[in-house]
Amino acid sequence: MNWDVQQFKEKLEANHDFPCNYMFKFIVPLKKKEALIDLLPKVALKIKTSANNKFISITLRMEMESSDKVIDIYNQVYQIEGIIAI
Repeated sequence: MNWDVQQFKEKLEANHDFPCNYMFKFIVPLKKKEALIDLLPKVALKIKTSANNKFISITLRMEMESSDKVIDIYNQVYQIEGIIAI
């Protein structure tokens, strides 16, 4: 994934007071479910399967110390082909 990390960091810091409870939401092809779960921190995950059973969405909330920690999570999951972060 090619993205402007610095711009995203600025937006995070403008909209969140770290540390804070941050919500991540990802959509990924069903066949990539385990790859995504393996990369995520071991916290409670809310998982929904799409109506056509081709995709899943995974939502998690967790206490994040800084914008850098949030970016670390995104950098990890962007390794998965076909992932969409919302």
